[in-house]
Amino acid sequence: MPPAHRRPAPHEQVLGIATGYWLSQCLFVAAKLGVADVLAKGPQTPEAIAERVGAHAPYLQRVLRALAGSGVFAADARGRYRLTPLAQTLRSNRPGSLRDFVLMMVDDYNWNAWGALAHGVESGARPFDHVFGMPLFDYLKQQPQKERLFARSMASISGTENEAVARAYPFGNCTHLVDVGGAHGHLLATILRRRKRLRGILYDQPQVVAGAAKSGFVSARDVRGRCEVVGGSFFASVPPGADAYIMKYIIHDWDDAASLRILRHCRAAMAKGGRVLIIDHVIPAGNTPNWGKQLDINMLVLPGGKERTRAEFRALLADAGLRLTKIVPTACPLSIIEATAA
Repeated sequence: MPPAHRRPAPHEQVLGIATGYWLSQCLFVAAKLGVADVLAKGPQTPEAIAERVGAHAPYLQRVLRALAGSGVFAADARGRYRLTPLAQTLRSNRPGSLRDFVLMMVDDYNWNAWGALAHGVESGARPFDHVFGMPLFDYLKQQPQKERLFARSMASISGTENEAVARAYPFGNCTHLVDVGGAHGHLLATILRRRKRLRGILYDQPQVVAGAAKSGFVSARDVRGRCEVVGGSFFASVPPGADAYIMKYIIHDWDDAASLRILRHCRAAMAKGGRVLIIDHVIPAGNTPNWGKQLDINMLVLPGGKERTRAEFRALLADAGLRLTKIVPTACPLSIIEATAA
């Protein structure tokens, strides 16, 4: 690597981009083995870690060394490894944990689908469907363990996002909120906890909401009396009569045709004066680095959806009989796209 004071040459930068998957696989191994949990009580040698997690110590040491070079774990003069702020995010069952998200994103089905990106770009076909012969969410229905991990991973990345969303928007002006495709209810519970007079409905596929009570978000004592859990498909209908319908990481999963079906159901179901709230990335113009631009390719590869610009959201909402009224930035990379009846 070049000295810290020197900007990497173009060929060095491209080498880093081309080999990025090397590091993501190392991160996956550390997350899968639970290395961060083992180190939670203090530094340990690779041999001691390997014994605890059931790994081959020489290989594990090399993986940890590679990760330490990027700030994930750090070795001391005695060869022991310790946690760093980045490694703390790989610990289980704690605020800010991204372990489930890492395990999901580098899992075999994601990995294999990304390998077909070139096929998708050349043919216009969804890479995931090309590899597995079915859409992503149909595949997850047949793989309950992976579907549960998917739900947990969405909850894990939502820890800081949900608070940012709940703070950014005046949910106190709503009385009845439907979380469309809300998984286990992590966002809805966060909003209900801040707004004591608000009532909510968690709406998702029956096999998904079946795990909501066990997850503990909407079943928590301070929100469960104000939250109803309903199973169904947002492609068929959504619960009627609410004054707000919120969708986080939902519309970006789908192409325009499928997104319109969801939005039109919300438009038909909402009470007079109601609104639709889409929580997604809004892609900025220009060449500025933006994680949403990378996430957009993940949507291309997996479910076939997309991240959208302001103009694309405006056009999509108009086709659904809705009018984009404002886009509210949050303290996280997501924005709140508000729409009312046109």
